[in-house]
Amino acid sequence: MFGLSNFIITEFLLIFYLLVTNVLYSYRNSLREILRRLCEYKGVKIIEGELMADHVHMLVLIPPKISVSSFMGYLKGKSALMMFDKHANLKYKFGNRHFWSEGYYVSTVGLNEATVKKYIREQELHDQMKDKLSVKEYEDPFKGSK
Repeated sequence: MFGLSNFIITEFLLIFYLLVTNVLYSYRNSLREILRRLCEYKGVKIIEGELMADHVHMLVLIPPKISVSSFMGYLKGKSALMMFDKHANLKYKFGNRHFWSEGYYVSTVGLNEATVKKYIREQELHDQMKDKLSVKEYEDPFKGSK
C-alpha cells in the first residue's frame, strides 16, 4: 500500500477576495460549507482556512493531476453559483453575478508549513488589531480630553 509520502503533493497557500466587503460575516457558515464540499469533490484537502471580512485564506493539498489555475476557476465559479442559488438576495448585492474579485494569490508551502498555519489562524485577530490601531490615526491629537 502506498502512503502519501510516495507521491509528490504540494501544499498551496491560496488567498482570494470578494467584490463586496463584509458579506462573509453574514453568510460565513454557508460559504464555509460550500468551499469544503467543493474541495472534497475534487479530492483537495483543506489543511487550514479562515474566512475574513473580504477574503479567504486557505492552505490546501491539491492533487498533482489538478492545476492550481483550473482548481481556482472551479472553486470560485462554483462557489459563487452555489451561494447565489442558496441566498437569492445576494444577486441584488452582486448585480452582475460576480461574487469574487478577479485573480487570486498562490504560493507553494514547504518547510514553513507551521508558520503559514499560524499566519492563517491569527490573521483575523491581526486585522482586528490593525483596525483598532488605525482609529487613533483619525483622532485629533490637539483635542483636549474632558
